[in-house]
Amino acid sequence: MAEIVARRPAHARPAYADTFFRQAWRRFRRHKLAVAGAWVIAGLYFMAIFAPWLAPYDPLALDMAHLREKPSWEHPFGRDEVGRDLLSRIIYGSRIALTVGFVTAGISLVVGVMCGAVAGYFGGTYDMLLMRLVDSLMAFPTLLLIIAVVAVVGANLWNVVIAIGLVTWSGYARVVRATVLSLREQAFVEAARAVGVGDLRLLFRHVLPNCLAPVVVLATLNVSSAILLESALSFLGMGVRPPTPAWGSILGMGRQYITTAPHISAFPGIFITITVLAFNLVGDGLRDALDPRMKL
Repeated sequence: MAEIVARRPAHARPAYADTFFRQAWRRFRRHKLAVAGAWVIAGLYFMAIFAPWLAPYDPLALDMAHLREKPSWEHPFGRDEVGRDLLSRIIYGSRIALTVGFVTAGISLVVGVMCGAVAGYFGGTYDMLLMRLVDSLMAFPTLLLIIAVVAVVGANLWNVVIAIGLVTWSGYARVVRATVLSLREQAFVEAARAVGVGDLRLLFRHVLPNCLAPVVVLATLNVSSAILLESALSFLGMGVRPPTPAWGSILGMGRQYITTAPHISAFPGIFITITVLAFNLVGDGLRDALDPRMKL
């Protein structure tokens, strides 16, 4: 009797991929603090997207008759130094914080991953030149280097985004280079070379996908670092210019009234802390979820 061989349908997903992502999702769900952080981030994005409908007042409207008014039922967060509603400004400020966080993380991720992958895979001169550039970047204090760049190109939102993104990519380069160095000698890379796969195809289709886990974790933590850096720049007057509502600039404008009207600085400081903490918690959860050594 002829043996019948069952074949898997061409459209079926690989079982190992399905198993890995299912296990990673289960590990992430067990991390209660990471799930809480994810809900906080989702709430912040909801607030940023629907800011025009959620903000009770115009964030730029002045009211010189009610300067630095304390929190009340009409103005739950009070008013700032020129009578603007603080709650509305914080709601709109979430747009600046999240935009800066994700766009700068995207810029630094692309630059860092490309440099780290080229340095780790091709080695030699490429590795020496790129890693010396990374060492040079890491030799300078990050905030001071960003301030120098912004001072040259000018202080506005997109210049700040580009400056932060182009200064903070060195961490990605180091992590990806180390991972690629360990992967390029693996059996699956040798097998791909043996069947004639080109270097670029091998790098982008076979090596880089295996760097996904550490890069995702680092990107999540990089978002929180970018938000802190932008807030620091705005606090120092080198970031988003008033009257555009940004948490750092609100905090900076309120520092001179810290004894008479502490609410002006307190509320943006609280939101910066909560946002950064939420991204860090999600990063910790992703680190555990994407680590195959973690038990279910």
